[in-house]
Amino acid sequence: MRLASIVCALALAGPPARAADPIVRCDLLVVGGNESAVAAAVQAARLGVKRVVLVSDIEWLGGQFSSEGVGAVDEWTTVGGKRVEFPRSGLFLEVAKAIEDRNRKKYGTPHPGNGFCARLTVEPKEAARIFDELVKPEVDAGRLTVRRGWHPTQVTLAGNAVAGVRFRRGVETLDIAATLTIDASDWGDVIRLSGAKWSAGPDPKSRFDEPSAPEKITDENRREMNPLTWCVTLRGSDTDEAIPEPDGYDARRYYGVSSETRKEFDAAGWPKGVLRMGVPAFADTVHKDGPYSPPVNVYTHRRLVDAVHLKRAFADECLFLNWPVQDYPLDRWPKAVADALEADEKGASQKNLVELTPFQRGIVFADAKRHALGLLRHLQTVEPKFRRLRLTDEYGTPDKLPPKPYVREGLRLEALAMLREQDLRTPHPEPRWARLMPADAVFGFQFNIDFHPTRRQFLKDDPAGPWATIHTATRNWNTHTDRGMFPLRGLVPVERDGLLGASKNIGVSSIVGSAVRLHGQMMLCGQASGTVAFVALKHDVPPRKVAADAARVAEVQRLLVSGAGGPGVLLWPYHDLPPDHPAFAAANLLSVSGVWKADPESVFFRPDAGVSAEEWAGLRGRVAEGVRGRLPDRPPATRAAAVRLVAEALR
Repeated sequence: MRLASIVCALALAGPPARAADPIVRCDLLVVGGNESAVAAAVQAARLGVKRVVLVSDIEWLGGQFSSEGVGAVDEWTTVGGKRVEFPRSGLFLEVAKAIEDRNRKKYGTPHPGNGFCARLTVEPKEAARIFDELVKPEVDAGRLTVRRGWHPTQVTLAGNAVAGVRFRRGVETLDIAATLTIDASDWGDVIRLSGAKWSAGPDPKSRFDEPSAPEKITDENRREMNPLTWCVTLRGSDTDEAIPEPDGYDARRYYGVSSETRKEFDAAGWPKGVLRMGVPAFADTVHKDGPYSPPVNVYTHRRLVDAVHLKRAFADECLFLNWPVQDYPLDRWPKAVADALEADEKGASQKNLVELTPFQRGIVFADAKRHALGLLRHLQTVEPKFRRLRLTDEYGTPDKLPPKPYVREGLRLEALAMLREQDLRTPHPEPRWARLMPADAVFGFQFNIDFHPTRRQFLKDDPAGPWATIHTATRNWNTHTDRGMFPLRGLVPVERDGLLGASKNIGVSSIVGSAVRLHGQMMLCGQASGTVAFVALKHDVPPRKVAADAARVAEVQRLLVSGAGGPGVLLWPYHDLPPDHPAFAAANLLSVSGVWKADPESVFFRPDAGVSAEEWAGLRGRVAEGVRGRLPDRPPATRAAAVRLVAEALR
């Protein structure tokens, strides 16, 4: 990992065809421009890494928030039988506050969407600005450099360690030598190019013994992944017209979109199990009881700005389509897509999406875009309200669609620890604590195992004809999970040094990946990876030595809960302990270490609750004798006071 070795190794890679710059040298290279990549780069720079370089393949930063067009921020969990937001923390909380401030100034309310899926909503261009503002202080201070529009094409190794990455932009190339690299790219490009171990598609039952895993990997399921979706962002318009039919448009593909075409769906002869949504395309509602309250309909499903009920000009109306029928399965391709892939490379149509070249992915993406535009065209034919909406031009793309698809699942790093279904799965509809609560936790999370339909069903089994989507018995959106924590070891490759995972390129099974993919989770994942990188660089050790050293793990955790200039990161996922609470750090660290025992029947810490003599005696008994002597015999008045006393004594 020494700089001399890095430069030497890069030299062996040969000169570029046309170099944009001499070799760029840095301490930490972060590859990717999504929310996880930005969080990793900002956290590392704030902690004191002197030279951080963030390389994005497009201009916009922010991933799901911006370039993927997913402006309704999923953050729900269940408490007391009701759906509520999972507690925010870390850089995600910082971004959420920035979004709410922007909405308040612009619309007079922090939550202008009045939508079904989320309280927190952000327009894509505003999100891109917020992420630019997030990196700006570190860029201005000279700690962070952001390069945009570059794609990784080659990884250089120094022995067993990733030493640098070569990028391309058109005919230009850019070489970056780095002591450490974080791969937060959409498809795990650095992990693949480095030769580190990875997987994609379903894991067989023999791998992790997961209850929902397939017994065997076959030609039918080997490419099955959580589908991608090309989102469609719409704004109010003074026109009343539908978009032209996209190439290959077939109305039969969209009969399952809403209740308006129920009869047509039945008449088309779709087989049993194909997804159909029995709700209207439009309902006039503000969802007065908050997110996930009726009536469900396509229009308000992911509305970002409710101009009508806010009594604003209709031009301010904004929503995006991310409707289940819009999903684009990845298990098998329509004939035209398969033929185009085969024309580029024999056998390409049989590869997993992760394995395809950027050009080949472009073939798939073009069809996913046509499918999404077809859904809009269909809605505009069955519901006049959709004809008063136009495609937004804020992305600056020729087709007025987001520059990237919404990626639910990609490459999975083979890491030192792999989270499995049985670590999180629960029979209870309301989350408690997960079966596995790892001592090296770097962030807390909870979301159901949530697969959108993973398979494509062709009408009359004709791959040249229309298709619909279908769930399988074990890959669906109905599996409950408990509140869990992600282990530091899940960021570290099993054998490759100089490399950390982030975003969705982390140590999870395919099943667990469906529960660890939301906006907030991905930001905290990046923040954790950036913190591990800082500790590794500070002590001049590879990340695997950080993971193997309890003192170094504790250092990472202390840095995370302290926040590094922003809100602290929630490790043990209590529901009632925000980062600004005086007991936040102490309660998190003591709970993760096992010194404080969380109530197994409650997700609340209850900081103001009293402490019984028995509880205090147990707490004192779980610390070393020397520490115990610094604690009073009588219990303090509250739980918050108790954990703070113990944390102080342990210093």
